Amino acid sequence: MIKIIKGFFSFILLLVVAGLLFMYFHPTFGGTPSAAQQGFYQQLDNYREGRFVNAVEMDSNMNLSSLGSLIREWNSQREDRIPAEDLSVQPLDLEKIRQPEDSLTWFGHSNFLVSMDGQKILMDPMFSEMASPVSFIGTRRFTDDIFHLIDELPDIDAVFITHDHYDHLDYPSIAALKEKTDHFFVPLGVDAHLLEWGVKRDNITAMNWWEELEWNGLTIAAVPALHSSARSLFNRDATLWAGWVIIGQETSLYNSGDTGYGPHFRQIGQRYGPFDITLMEGGQYNERWPDSHMFPEESVQAHIDAMGDVMLLTHWGAFSLSLHGWSEPIERAWAEARDQQVSLIAPRIGETVNLKDLDLTVTPWWD
Repeated sequence: MIKIIKGFFSFILLLVVAGLLFMYFHPTFGGTPSAAQQGFYQQLDNYREGRFVNAVEMDSNMNLSSLGSLIREWNSQREDRIPAEDLSVQPLDLEKIRQPEDSLTWFGHSNFLVSMDGQKILMDPMFSEMASPVSFIGTRRFTDDIFHLIDELPDIDAVFITHDHYDHLDYPSIAALKEKTDHFFVPLGVDAHLLEWGVKRDNITAMNWWEELEWNGLTIAAVPALHSSARSLFNRDATLWAGWVIIGQETSLYNSGDTGYGPHFRQIGQRYGPFDITLMEGGQYNERWPDSHMFPEESVQAHIDAMGDVMLLTHWGAFSLSLHGWSEPIERAWAEARDQQVSLIAPRIGETVNLKDLDLTVTPWWD
């Protein structure tokens, strides 16, 4: 019996050591901000005791009891968490994408191709099948494989990353994109991941909240979000999370990134609004983490606070990372937008829309 117990604990120890070695050596886990970077961060208002912090206190309803109920609910596998059939992806309309007019193409979740003033911009390009550090654990994408679309895309002028979670910063996608992308814009610390993956330092700009610059005729600003970061057990909040404002000659765009609802939306609207279009996070919510993701009704209010004209709901349509039905976010947002008289668009996955000639008729393609 003693030998069996010793063997069991030896096996557990072996698994732990193997896991630690995997996290240390596998490139998907990225890099760590240097000592010099961390020294610089110490001067910032949003960095304390070696971690980035939110502008307001975050509440969490997670405890041992709620964790147990979460596991039970997760294992119950509610049927509507996953589409009954794979979602279709519209063929890329490269002719429309290459037109001089500003346009937007949604690839599901928070992954967008935006054309503004002739610049081709990717936001949170996550093309892999799993939102996970490994390909055999996690929730599979709702569509067929879309990774091949990277080869079909035109050369990319800039990639914008909102934070380093796996459903937003995807190692295989970055590895495939780095040779066809001129520049990367990231929140502070996320540059450490890109450098680890072979992106040249000169091709990366890391920004703090409220930092602003001019790039190729566009005004770019990193703006606050209410969230967190981590790619392993040992680097929680070592890198910053942010939203992005991009203002061009014809279009002003605000991407909220992953965020809870808070006063930052009104502040962003007052400083940079009104916006022609807002990309508002509104999926993967749960009452156990109310401050790190928005419920769809909050997303609509955030759009109003930020002084947006047209809203597009993000963070849904690709992965099941919470317990709600897969189409529930857009259904709730659509109903709330009608009640609040907010203009909302809901393009199909892969569809390209002209940002100056938007069809505001929502077709419930998810039904």
